[in-house]
Amino acid sequence: MANFSKSNVPQFSMDVYQNEYLPEGGREVNAIVTVTATGGGTIGGAVAAPHLYAPGGGPSAAVALMVDCSGSMDYPPTKMRNARDATAAAIDTLRDGVHFAVIGGTHVAKEVYPGGGRLAVADATTREQAKQALRKLSAGGGTAIGTWLRLADRLLSSADVAIRHGILLTDGRNEHESPQDLKASLDACAGRFTCDARGVGTDWEVKEVTGIASALLGTADIVADPAGLAADFTQMMETAMGKEVADVALRVWTPVGTAIKFVKQVAPTVEELTDRRTEAGPRTGDYPTGSWGDESRDYHLCVEVPSANIGQEMLAARVSLVVPQPGGPSRSSGAESGGGTAQNLGAQGLVRAVWTDDMTASTSINPQVAHYTGQAELAQAIQQGLDLRKAGDFDGATAKLGRAVQLASASGNADTAKLLAKVVDVVDAAAGTVRLKAKVEEADEMTLETRSTKTVRVKK
Repeated sequence: MANFSKSNVPQFSMDVYQNEYLPEGGREVNAIVTVTATGGGTIGGAVAAPHLYAPGGGPSAAVALMVDCSGSMDYPPTKMRNARDATAAAIDTLRDGVHFAVIGGTHVAKEVYPGGGRLAVADATTREQAKQALRKLSAGGGTAIGTWLRLADRLLSSADVAIRHGILLTDGRNEHESPQDLKASLDACAGRFTCDARGVGTDWEVKEVTGIASALLGTADIVADPAGLAADFTQMMETAMGKEVADVALRVWTPVGTAIKFVKQVAPTVEELTDRRTEAGPRTGDYPTGSWGDESRDYHLCVEVPSANIGQEMLAARVSLVVPQPGGPSRSSGAESGGGTAQNLGAQGLVRAVWTDDMTASTSINPQVAHYTGQAELAQAIQQGLDLRKAGDFDGATAKLGRAVQLASASGNADTAKLLAKVVDVVDAAAGTVRLKAKVEEADEMTLETRSTKTVRVKK
């Protein structure tokens, strides 16, 4: 068993950006909380028991690869071949000691490798065996993604590991189970493993694929050309292999008289977390953030505070980072840290409210808050604009997509601006004046919708 020192533990830090000054009667406090994890590679026993670390270093992990094998994967035939090649490339990216399985998905889920309700352990032999098994994959049948996810959950939960992750590829709509069945499967799997989802080609439903990734705290994207699958799968697996801590939660404590209006991730993508809160003690709630490697993310916290007189000040919220633990004493200290059983990762931020009669101070909008408010509106404007376009409301679509162009231009979100320019003709970006294109490639529209929640950070 590898020896781990304190220096191997990822260090989490937290920075809070806000304008803490409120006018008399002001009640809404907004803050951007930046969380950064550094010092990766391997991690030590400060975050999980020593047996959860692989002999070769790094946290132990289990990965389930779910490959769509429905009949449509044969149209064109290169699609299935590219999917096999991409899955093989992902298997080659597994580090030694990682548990893994390959699932073939149709209207039922089948174990492709290793089978028998087991996971294989990655080494030269099992990688080669898995790639041999992939060669036998053929297309035929329907699509019931919930069954794939439930099989992945059963297999992943059989391993005593630190990180559990899924990679899901589909090329079609989830036609062989109801939306309620898929939602029930997602609810059952949420918090048990994270999952990246990819749609290949253009015959799948964007909201299904992005919904899967959102529910399971993973990423979603389109691979319009199946030839790009291998590179995408390799990058996804490399990212998964870089994860070091699982099940991290943003813990928010607020004092009596306050109410949390919302909590959302705003970078690298917009992700609503408000409704995912789990109670963790008096006036304390945990918001799930999934698995972390070396990375930085931003969160927008909005708190409603009681009105107060000029000169008064208060702590509006205390934010910390924890790994909730099933049983055992809490490592949090003090009532204000929250009473839920959890391991505290050491990062903490304070959100304050100060009432002032200085109009300049109280009306100034913090640059980070303003930027991410705009990025969230940008994502919403794109989604609403595309929905209106599909519904035939071209005036409404033009207005929403014009606003999106304006926001993308103002915030320097060049990637989103390029995607928008494939759907609308931009007359004046600064003013948001656009015309809908008469003909739009389906892949371009789907790419814009799939990537609409991707944000850029504040320009320094």
